[in-house]
Amino acid sequence: MGRSRDNRRRAAAEAVVEAVEGGLAELIPDPDRARAWSLLIDGAPQSHVDLDDPAHLSFEYQRRIGHVIDLAAPPGKPVQAVHLGGGALTLARYTAATRPRSTQQVVERDAALVQLVRRELPLDPGARIRVRSADAREGLAKVPDGWADLLVADVFSGARTPAHLTSTEFLDEVRRALRPGGVYTANLADGPPLAHLRAQIATAAARFAGLALIADPAVLRGKRFGNAILVASDSPLPLAELTRRAASDPHPARLEHGAKLMDFTGGAAPVTDTSAVASPAPPPSVFR
Repeated sequence: MGRSRDNRRRAAAEAVVEAVEGGLAELIPDPDRARAWSLLIDGAPQSHVDLDDPAHLSFEYQRRIGHVIDLAAPPGKPVQAVHLGGGALTLARYTAATRPRSTQQVVERDAALVQLVRRELPLDPGARIRVRSADAREGLAKVPDGWADLLVADVFSGARTPAHLTSTEFLDEVRRALRPGGVYTANLADGPPLAHLRAQIATAAARFAGLALIADPAVLRGKRFGNAILVASDSPLPLAELTRRAASDPHPARLEHGAKLMDFTGGAAPVTDTSAVASPAPPPSVFR
Protein backbone atom coordinates (compact mmCIF):
# COMPACT_ATOMS: atom_id res chain seq x y z
CA MET A 1 0.00 0.00 0.00
CA GLY A 2 2.79 2.41 0.95
CA ARG A 3 4.79 1.49 -2.16
CA SER A 4 1.75 2.20 -4.34
CA ARG A 5 1.44 5.70 -2.83
CA ASP A 6 5.17 6.26 -3.38
CA ASN A 7 4.80 5.24 -7.01
CA ARG A 8 1.91 7.65 -7.49
CA ARG A 9 3.90 10.47 -5.93
CA ARG A 10 6.87 9.60 -8.16
CA ALA A 11 4.67 9.66 -11.27
CA ALA A 12 3.15 13.01 -10.32
CA ALA A 13 6.55 14.53 -9.56
CA GLU A 14 8.30 13.31 -12.68
CA ALA A 15 5.63 13.68 -15.36
CA VAL A 16 6.71 15.87 -18.27
CA VAL A 17 4.02 18.10 -19.76
CA GLU A 18 4.71 20.18 -22.84
CA ALA A 19 2.75 21.81 -25.66
CA VAL A 20 3.46 20.31 -29.08
CA GLU A 21 1.91 20.98 -32.46
CA GLY A 22 -0.73 18.27 -31.98
CA GLY A 23 -1.86 19.43 -28.54
CA LEU A 24 -0.70 18.93 -24.96
CA ALA A 25 1.84 16.11 -24.67
CA GLU A 26 2.30 14.28 -21.38
CA LEU A 27 5.05 11.78 -20.60
CA ILE A 28 3.89 9.77 -17.58
CA PRO A 29 6.32 7.43 -15.79
CA ASP A 30 5.23 3.81 -15.49
CA PRO A 31 5.22 3.01 -11.74
CA ASP A 32 5.96 -0.65 -12.44
CA ARG A 33 8.97 -0.17 -14.76
CA ALA A 34 11.94 1.97 -13.76
CA ARG A 35 12.58 3.65 -17.14
CA ALA A 36 9.24 3.24 -18.88
CA TRP A 37 6.93 6.03 -19.97
CA SER A 38 3.51 6.52 -21.52
CA LEU A 39 2.90 9.31 -24.02
CA LEU A 40 -0.49 11.01 -24.04
CA ILE A 41 -1.64 13.75 -26.42
CA ASP A 42 -4.58 15.78 -25.13
CA GLY A 43 -5.30 12.95 -22.73
CA ALA A 44 -5.38 10.23 -25.41
CA PRO A 45 -2.80 7.43 -24.91
CA GLN A 46 -0.42 7.32 -27.88
CA SER A 47 2.62 5.22 -26.99
CA HIS A 48 4.44 3.37 -24.23
CA VAL A 49 8.24 3.00 -24.18
CA ASP A 50 10.53 1.06 -21.87
CA LEU A 51 14.04 2.42 -22.36
CA ASP A 52 15.53 -0.60 -20.57
CA ASP A 53 13.52 -3.08 -22.65
CA PRO A 54 12.44 -1.61 -26.01
CA ALA A 55 11.16 -5.05 -27.05
CA HIS A 56 8.42 -4.71 -24.40
CA LEU A 57 5.15 -3.59 -25.99
CA SER A 58 2.53 -2.53 -23.44
CA PHE A 59 -0.34 -1.42 -25.70
CA GLU A 60 -2.30 -4.30 -27.22
CA TYR A 61 -2.49 -2.75 -30.69
CA GLN A 62 1.28 -2.27 -30.70
CA ARG A 63 1.80 -5.91 -29.69
CA ARG A 64 -0.30 -6.94 -32.67
CA ILE A 65 1.84 -4.82 -34.97
CA GLY A 66 4.84 -6.34 -33.20
CA HIS A 67 3.66 -9.77 -34.34
CA VAL A 68 3.62 -8.49 -37.92
CA ILE A 69 7.14 -7.10 -37.53
CA ASP A 70 8.31 -10.42 -36.09
CA LEU A 71 6.94 -12.33 -39.08
CA ALA A 72 7.88 -9.88 -41.84
CA ALA A 73 11.27 -11.61 -42.25
CA PRO A 74 13.19 -14.52 -40.66
CA PRO A 75 13.89 -13.97 -36.93
CA GLY A 76 16.61 -11.39 -36.29
CA LYS A 77 17.13 -10.54 -39.95
CA PRO A 78 17.67 -6.79 -40.51
CA VAL A 79 14.95 -5.05 -42.51
CA GLN A 80 14.44 -1.70 -44.16
CA ALA A 81 11.37 -0.21 -42.52
CA VAL A 82 9.29 2.93 -42.90
CA HIS A 83 7.09 4.14 -40.04
CA LEU A 84 4.41 6.71 -40.84
CA GLY A 85 3.62 8.33 -37.51
CA GLY A 86 6.25 8.37 -34.81
CA GLY A 87 4.71 8.98 -31.40
CA ALA A 88 7.37 7.95 -28.89
CA LEU A 89 9.07 5.83 -31.63
CA THR A 90 7.94 2.65 -29.87
CA LEU A 91 7.68 0.43 -32.95
CA ALA A 92 10.92 1.72 -34.47
CA ARG A 93 12.69 0.97 -31.16
CA TYR A 94 11.08 -2.48 -31.13
CA THR A 95 12.28 -3.22 -34.66
CA ALA A 96 15.81 -2.05 -33.79
CA ALA A 97 15.86 -4.24 -30.67
CA THR A 98 14.48 -7.38 -32.32
CA ARG A 99 16.17 -6.92 -35.68
CA PRO A 100 19.58 -5.31 -35.03
CA ARG A 101 21.22 -3.48 -37.97
CA SER A 102 17.84 -2.67 -39.48
CA THR A 103 17.64 0.65 -41.33
CA GLN A 104 14.54 2.65 -40.51
CA GLN A 105 12.87 5.88 -41.56
CA VAL A 106 10.23 7.50 -39.34
CA VAL A 107 7.96 10.22 -40.70
CA GLU A 108 6.34 12.30 -37.95
CA ARG A 109 4.66 15.61 -38.76
CA ASP A 110 4.87 17.05 -35.24
CA ALA A 111 8.42 18.41 -35.03
CA ALA A 112 7.91 19.63 -31.44
CA LEU A 113 6.85 16.13 -30.40
CA VAL A 114 9.94 14.67 -32.06
CA GLN A 115 12.13 17.09 -30.10
CA LEU A 116 10.38 16.23 -26.83
CA VAL A 117 10.75 12.48 -27.38
CA ARG A 118 14.40 12.75 -28.45
CA ARG A 119 15.19 14.81 -25.35
CA GLU A 120 13.27 12.85 -22.72
CA LEU A 121 13.35 9.35 -24.26
CA PRO A 122 16.61 9.29 -26.21
CA LEU A 123 17.17 6.70 -28.90
CA ASP A 124 19.91 4.11 -28.63
CA PRO A 125 22.87 5.74 -30.43
CA GLY A 126 23.44 2.48 -32.29
CA ALA A 127 19.91 2.31 -33.68
CA ARG A 128 19.81 3.17 -37.37
CA ILE A 129 16.64 5.26 -37.11
CA ARG A 130 16.22 8.44 -39.12
CA VAL A 131 13.33 10.70 -38.12
CA ARG A 132 11.91 13.17 -40.64
CA SER A 133 9.41 15.88 -39.63
CA ALA A 134 6.92 15.90 -42.49
CA ASP A 135 3.38 14.99 -43.43
CA ALA A 136 3.12 11.20 -43.70
CA ARG A 137 2.15 11.13 -47.37
CA GLU A 138 4.73 13.74 -48.34
CA GLY A 139 7.41 11.83 -46.44
CA LEU A 140 6.34 8.56 -48.06
CA ALA A 141 6.74 10.14 -51.49
CA LYS A 142 10.45 10.62 -50.74
CA VAL A 143 11.05 6.91 -50.04
CA PRO A 144 12.80 5.30 -53.06
CA ASP A 145 10.86 2.81 -55.15
CA GLY A 146 10.99 -0.71 -53.70
CA TRP A 147 13.08 0.37 -50.70
CA ALA A 148 11.00 -0.95 -47.80
CA ASP A 149 10.63 -4.51 -46.56
CA LEU A 150 8.10 -3.27 -44.04
CA LEU A 151 5.86 -0.19 -43.91
CA VAL A 152 3.95 0.64 -40.72
CA ALA A 153 1.19 3.29 -40.68
CA ASP A 154 0.11 4.53 -37.25
CA VAL A 155 -0.94 8.10 -37.91
CA PHE A 156 -3.50 10.00 -35.87
CA SER A 157 -4.31 13.69 -35.70
CA GLY A 158 -6.67 14.54 -32.88
CA ALA A 159 -7.26 10.76 -32.43
CA ARG A 160 -8.37 10.48 -36.09
CA THR A 161 -6.51 9.14 -39.12
CA PRO A 162 -6.26 11.97 -41.69
CA ALA A 163 -8.40 11.48 -44.80
CA HIS A 164 -5.50 11.58 -47.27
CA LEU A 165 -4.04 8.43 -45.63
CA THR A 166 -7.16 6.32 -46.30
CA SER A 167 -7.36 6.19 -50.10
CA THR A 168 -6.34 3.94 -52.97
CA GLU A 169 -3.98 6.67 -54.15
CA PHE A 170 -2.23 6.57 -50.77
CA LEU A 171 -1.93 2.79 -51.05
CA ASP A 172 -0.47 3.21 -54.53
CA GLU A 173 2.36 5.15 -52.84
CA VAL A 174 2.67 2.42 -50.20
CA ARG A 175 3.01 -0.25 -52.90
CA ARG A 176 5.56 1.85 -54.77
CA ALA A 177 7.77 2.14 -51.67
CA LEU A 178 7.52 -1.58 -50.79
CA ARG A 179 9.79 -4.16 -52.35
CA PRO A 180 8.04 -7.14 -54.01
CA GLY A 181 6.78 -9.31 -51.16
CA GLY A 182 7.06 -6.46 -48.65
CA VAL A 183 4.52 -6.10 -45.86
CA TYR A 184 2.23 -3.16 -45.07
CA THR A 185 0.51 -2.90 -41.71
CA ALA A 186 -1.75 -0.13 -40.44
CA ASN A 187 -3.46 0.76 -37.19
CA LEU A 188 -7.12 1.48 -37.93
CA ALA A 189 -9.64 2.70 -35.37
CA ASP A 190 -13.41 2.53 -35.62
CA GLY A 191 -16.62 1.74 -33.75
CA PRO A 192 -20.19 0.84 -34.62
CA PRO A 193 -21.42 0.71 -37.37
CA LEU A 194 -17.81 0.10 -38.62
CA ALA A 195 -18.33 1.97 -41.88
CA HIS A 196 -14.78 3.31 -41.88
CA LEU A 197 -13.20 -0.08 -41.17
CA ARG A 198 -15.27 -1.85 -43.82
CA ALA A 199 -14.30 0.78 -46.41
CA GLN A 200 -10.62 0.51 -45.46
CA ILE A 201 -10.66 -3.24 -46.02
CA ALA A 202 -12.30 -2.73 -49.41
CA THR A 203 -9.67 -0.11 -50.25
CA ALA A 204 -6.79 -2.41 -49.31
CA ALA A 205 -8.36 -5.30 -51.23
CA ALA A 206 -8.31 -3.13 -54.35
CA ARG A 207 -4.51 -2.86 -54.12
CA PHE A 208 -3.17 -5.98 -52.34
CA ALA A 209 -3.63 -9.69 -53.03
CA GLY A 210 -2.85 -10.85 -49.48
CA LEU A 211 -4.94 -9.32 -46.71
CA ALA A 212 -5.73 -9.93 -43.05
CA LEU A 213 -7.31 -8.04 -40.16
CA ILE A 214 -6.49 -8.54 -36.47
CA ALA A 215 -8.86 -7.15 -33.83
CA ASP A 216 -10.69 -7.81 -30.61
CA PRO A 217 -13.82 -9.85 -31.42
CA ALA A 218 -16.01 -7.21 -29.76
CA VAL A 219 -14.64 -4.57 -32.14
CA LEU A 220 -15.24 -6.82 -35.17
CA ARG A 221 -18.83 -7.39 -34.01
CA GLY A 222 -19.38 -3.65 -33.77
CA LYS A 223 -19.92 -3.79 -30.01
CA ARG A 224 -17.35 -1.14 -29.10
CA PHE A 225 -14.83 1.35 -30.47
CA GLY A 226 -11.29 0.01 -30.81
CA ASN A 227 -8.22 -0.67 -32.90
CA ALA A 228 -7.91 -3.11 -35.77
CA ILE A 229 -4.61 -4.01 -37.41
CA LEU A 230 -4.59 -4.33 -41.19
CA VAL A 231 -1.88 -6.54 -42.71
CA ALA A 232 -1.34 -6.54 -46.47
CA SER A 233 1.15 -7.82 -49.03
CA ASP A 234 1.31 -8.85 -52.67
CA SER A 235 2.61 -12.22 -51.40
CA PRO A 236 0.94 -14.81 -49.10
CA LEU A 237 0.85 -13.78 -45.44
CA PRO A 238 1.89 -16.04 -42.50
CA LEU A 239 -1.76 -16.44 -41.51
CA ALA A 240 -1.42 -19.48 -39.25
CA GLU A 241 1.31 -17.93 -37.10
CA LEU A 242 -0.40 -14.52 -36.99
CA THR A 243 -3.60 -16.27 -35.88
CA ARG A 244 -1.76 -18.16 -33.14
CA ARG A 245 0.01 -15.08 -31.81
CA ALA A 246 -3.13 -12.95 -31.85
CA ALA A 247 -5.11 -15.62 -29.99
CA SER A 248 -2.42 -16.15 -27.33
CA ASP A 249 -2.00 -12.45 -26.48
CA PRO A 250 -2.96 -11.31 -22.95
CA HIS A 251 -5.85 -9.54 -24.76
CA PRO A 252 -6.80 -12.21 -27.33
CA ALA A 253 -7.68 -11.07 -30.82
CA ARG A 254 -9.20 -12.71 -33.87
CA LEU A 255 -7.70 -12.78 -37.35
CA GLU A 256 -9.98 -12.55 -40.39
CA HIS A 257 -8.89 -13.17 -43.97
CA GLY A 258 -10.08 -14.47 -47.32
CA ALA A 259 -13.77 -14.69 -48.17
CA LYS A 260 -14.84 -14.01 -44.58
CA LEU A 261 -12.92 -10.74 -44.57
CA MET A 262 -14.43 -9.75 -47.91
CA ASP A 263 -17.88 -10.53 -46.53
CA PHE A 264 -17.05 -8.25 -43.60
CA THR A 265 -16.81 -5.27 -45.98
CA GLY A 266 -20.54 -5.57 -46.68
CA GLY A 267 -20.04 -4.37 -50.23
CA ALA A 268 -18.27 -1.14 -49.20
CA ALA A 269 -16.60 0.71 -52.06
CA PRO A 270 -12.87 1.50 -52.10
CA VAL A 271 -12.02 5.00 -50.89
CA THR A 272 -10.38 7.46 -53.30
CA ASP A 273 -8.81 10.85 -52.67
CA THR A 274 -12.05 12.51 -53.81
CA SER A 275 -14.25 10.53 -51.40
CA ALA A 276 -11.86 10.18 -48.45
CA VAL A 277 -12.78 11.39 -44.96
CA ALA A 278 -10.90 11.14 -41.67
CA SER A 279 -11.58 8.17 -39.43
CA PRO A 280 -14.29 8.73 -36.80
CA ALA A 281 -13.38 10.34 -33.51
CA PRO A 282 -13.42 7.94 -30.57
CA PRO A 283 -16.14 8.49 -27.97
CA PRO A 284 -14.93 10.21 -24.77
CA SER A 285 -15.52 7.01 -22.79
CA VAL A 286 -12.62 5.28 -24.64
CA PHE A 287 -10.02 7.24 -22.66
CA ARG A 288 -11.65 7.10 -19.23
